Amino acid sequence: MDSATSEPPDGRRELAAGADNGLKIVIVGGFGAGKTTLVRSVSEIRPLNTEETMTQAGAGVDELADLDGVRGKTSTTVAFDFGRITLDARNVLYLFGAPGQERFWFLWDRLFSGTLGAVVLVDTRRLEDSWYAIDRLEQHGTPFIVAHNDFGGPPHTLEQLREALDLDPEVPLVRCDARARESSKDVLITLVEHLRTLYARQASPSALPVPQEAAP
Repeated sequence: MDSATSEPPDGRRELAAGADNGLKIVIVGGFGAGKTTLVRSVSEIRPLNTEETMTQAGAGVDELADLDGVRGKTSTTVAFDFGRITLDARNVLYLFGAPGQERFWFLWDRLFSGTLGAVVLVDTRRLEDSWYAIDRLEQHGTPFIVAHNDFGGPPHTLEQLREALDLDPEVPLVRCDARARESSKDVLITLVEHLRTLYARQASPSALPVPQEAAP
């Protein structure tokens, strides 16, 4: 199976050596939610994309006729997308975009292995596609945030989306445009800040109740 690569925008660097720590992030979500687009937009190197052209042989398997908003989609990720971001001289972020079609979901367990955290990309036109990704992450105990990739359509408030997805109040929920580099960076920054908060909470000693002095 041949893999396809996309050309990096101007200014992106080649893979640098010397980093000590590789931090793994996984981008999950339904088919056509924008996972490949997000990895492409934010990666500092030429991303690896394992996209294949969808043919008539996939009719009845991919069921594209029933998927609003993706009828013009001609390719699909069959393994994963891969990108990289340098955080500093010692730390790099590795991005893995998971395949969205149900027949490739068996690959998710491998991608989740060693993952620091995850981003769930949501398309409100097919909100139910996000439920499986959220359930799997919760089962794995993987910290995650949710990003609403806006494809247009009826507007929804973040509060409405949180209620529809039955998200824990502590799970960050943000809007994004996966095509825009700065917007995608903001999503990843939100995830990193969320992870930092969680790990700081785990590292701090449990708060013990302070006994009150007995009244004289």
